Amino acid sequence: MGAAPCHEGRVLRAWVQGRSLDTKRRRAEDFLPLSLRDSLPGLFDELHGLARVHSEHFDEDGSARLLVALADGQTVESVLLPRDGLCVSTQVGCAVGCVFCMTGRAGLLRQVSSVEIVAQVVLARSRRTVKKVVFMGMGEPAHNLDNVLEAIELLGVEGGIGHKNLVFSTVGDRRVFERLPQAIVKPALALSLHSTDADLRRRLLPRAPDIAPDELVELGEAYARRTGYPIQYQWTLLEGINDTDAELDGITRLLAGKYAVMNLIPYNSVEGIEGFDFRRPSWERAAEMARRLHRSGVLTKIRHSAGQEVEGGCGQLRARALGGAAVKGARFELIPAAVKPGRA
Repeated sequence: MGAAPCHEGRVLRAWVQGRSLDTKRRRAEDFLPLSLRDSLPGLFDELHGLARVHSEHFDEDGSARLLVALADGQTVESVLLPRDGLCVSTQVGCAVGCVFCMTGRAGLLRQVSSVEIVAQVVLARSRRTVKKVVFMGMGEPAHNLDNVLEAIELLGVEGGIGHKNLVFSTVGDRRVFERLPQAIVKPALALSLHSTDADLRRRLLPRAPDIAPDELVELGEAYARRTGYPIQYQWTLLEGINDTDAELDGITRLLAGKYAVMNLIPYNSVEGIEGFDFRRPSWERAAEMARRLHRSGVLTKIRHSAGQEVEGGCGQLRARALGGAAVKGARFELIPAAVKPGRA
């Protein structure tokens, strides 16, 4: 369209930040080439068509889950979080197959492009302020690494979002620890740990890279020290599986004294679907775990699972919109009976 790099920056900045190209002192036609100015209406129509709200679901905590329709008709989920946060999706589906996750049960359909990732942020900003973006929605960012890093760079350079407020969430992949330190924008890192027992973690995350919890923590600690951002360890609390005293001892052994935060996330229950009989532990048990970890030298927070009121755990909105088609034919015999949870 005849744009020089400086023009590209202005246009992308206006789109990502939701601002007009005109300023108090200058109008767009004063500094943009004519060919670009003539093309802008069509360009912005195309950009705005990349992500549209299919449905919106509000929770009492101030969060809102968006089922987002992409241009080809596929859908992903974004979550507007309290305190100006946003969770975005990086894939349509996911190949990791975490046994407690609806998205993982559906499998991977396709990658989400870098511009579709950014379009989710633009869509959210049309509704409320967004100052923090976490890549924790549908998909495994490490499996779409080039697109995710490109989106992070745009959001950190042109999008006006602080680098430590861009949070790359992963089950752990050696490519992440190679590529992120080399990136122009180095995001904060969240590692999905879920268990300190290597065998149990393999069963919970059956297609994640086979990195032992001890090594994963070592890799995370090195990145944290290099960037100056503490690692966030994600721990989905599953009653009777990873809320045990043995796991508390394992967490203390791995994380005491580390530059890290442990996020305990009570499981977001899935009702009415065969195989999803996991349960969240009581609030009292979660609070006890947090207190014990604090006393052991592990900074711990209990994270509220957004979307409880609408059964909006990751992948659930999409599955309901598809009438169950997203999970039809899926088998769910990945956890041996010895650790499979029962109902209270």
